[in-house]
Amino acid sequence: MQKTAFIWDLDGTLLDSYEAILSGIEETFGQFAIPYDKEKVREFILKYSVQNLLVQVAEERKLDVEVLNQVRAQSLAEKNAQVVLMPGAHEVLAWADQAGIQQFVYTHKGDNAFTILRDLGLESYFTEILTNQSGFARKPSPEAVAYLIDEYQLNLDNTYYIGDRTLDVEFAQNSGIQSINFLESSYEGNYRIQALADIPLIFKVK
Repeated sequence: MQKTAFIWDLDGTLLDSYEAILSGIEETFGQFAIPYDKEKVREFILKYSVQNLLVQVAEERKLDVEVLNQVRAQSLAEKNAQVVLMPGAHEVLAWADQAGIQQFVYTHKGDNAFTILRDLGLESYFTEILTNQSGFARKPSPEAVAYLIDEYQLNLDNTYYIGDRTLDVEFAQNSGIQSINFLESSYEGNYRIQALADIPLIFKVK
């Protein structure tokens, strides 16, 4: 049987980091006198992404999106201590490791992701960690998965992208791999979970 592989999202999946992200956006908006509505921002970034938010705000306010990105990245890096693990994250990573499942990360976070994963004691679980600095097109483009499939000879039918947003399901679907997600989806290859602890149960059933 072909080996199973997990490709993990980070924010909202392995990392409980949205409060730190929102706090970083609030600080960034404050520096540029941009009005901040926490719930509207939360709703927008969950549906789309932080990058889409910054692009939209930059266009509306005639600002340089790269400057916004730099300020936000600096603010977020200062909040690493606020980032904690999602319930069951360490246990499910250890279970997958014991089961011989090869694990990767593809996240829209910057290289600060390495620091966070190292600080939380998770870095050693992953064969490779891809961030927005790795040079691949953003989700839902399948570029990053295509690289991992080719580089590590992964089997499409036994490779899963694990995330928490519709964007993550679309990413898996566009990449021709399975999806494990906290959301319901019409994609036949998606397995919905309520908690990370549900993941081993999927494989017991299979």
